[in-house]
Amino acid sequence: MSKLSSQLEAILLVANKPVSLKDLSRAVDAKTAETESALNELSAEYEHAERGWRLIKAASNYQLVSSGEHADLIKNFLKTEVSGELSQPSLEALTIIAYRGPVSKLELERVRGVNCSLIIRNLLLRGLIEESFDKHKNENYYQVTLDFVRFLGLNSIDELPDYNRLHNPETLEDLLADDEKAC
Repeated sequence: MSKLSSQLEAILLVANKPVSLKDLSRAVDAKTAETESALNELSAEYEHAERGWRLIKAASNYQLVSSGEHADLIKNFLKTEVSGELSQPSLEALTIIAYRGPVSKLELERVRGVNCSLIIRNLLLRGLIEESFDKHKNENYYQVTLDFVRFLGLNSIDELPDYNRLHNPETLEDLLADDEKAC
C-alpha cells in the first residue's frame, strides 16, 4: 500500500460522513487524479482481500462502509448496542446536549473534559440527538431530537427542570471558571 493510500484510508476511517474527492485531495496534499487513482486501488484491494468493509463512491464523495455480506451481523450488533441502557458518560453528555444544545463537539468535550466522539456516535445511532452543520463556523452542532423530548413525556425541551437557568450561557461559563479556579 502506498503512503497516499494509507493516508486516505486513515482519513476515511475517522470520517463519520462521506468526504469529497476535493477535500481528500486537499487533506493529503495531492492532485485530484492521484487521489482518485489511489482511492480506486483501495476499493479494488478491499474487494479482492474480502475485507469487512468497502469503499463506496457517490458522485465525487467517498466513504468506508461495512460490507453488505455482513448486513445481518451488523444489524444484530447495533440492535444490541443501541437498545441497552445508556452508560453514565452517555447520560452526562445527553444531559449537557439537552440543556446547552445546540452544542458543538468541542464545547461538549470542554464541559466533560474527555473525548466524546464515541458517545456522540452512540447517541446519534439511538436517535436521541441530531447533528446539524453551521456553514459560518464550519462545525457540527448537536441537539436532542423530538423523539427524546417525547420519550421524557415533555411537550418542549424547555420543560426540563431548571432549563431556563441552566440553558443560559453565562451560567455555564461561571461554572467552568469556578472549576478551573479550584484546580
